[in-house]
Amino acid sequence: MNINNAQLAVDNWIKEHGVRYFNELTNMAQLTEEVGEVARIIARRYGEQSEKESDKGKDLGEELADVLFVVLCLANQTNINLQQAFDKKLDLKTKRDHERHHANKKLK
Repeated sequence: MNINNAQLAVDNWIKEHGVRYFNELTNMAQLTEEVGEVARIIARRYGEQSEKESDKGKDLGEELADVLFVVLCLANQTNINLQQAFDKKLDLKTKRDHERHHANKKLK
């Protein structure tokens, strides 16, 4: 599924199963909460903190999907074509960062 289709799928889900989009500020708070859940799993599973028993069953993929869902909601409600924005950003990063990363001794 490309990003345009994902945006459409989220919009259709909101129309069929939700009442409406939460407002942008609520979705920004929701996004922050979801990113926090991803950070907690990463910090405990891959970082130096020990993982609590209650966190061991948490699915990182599911939490990342929650982040993506809210990002798609924000893009929809602010009329952003995320596919276009992503393609533009990837092109910019490709031109700007290719040599920079190859020349970075820290990455060798």
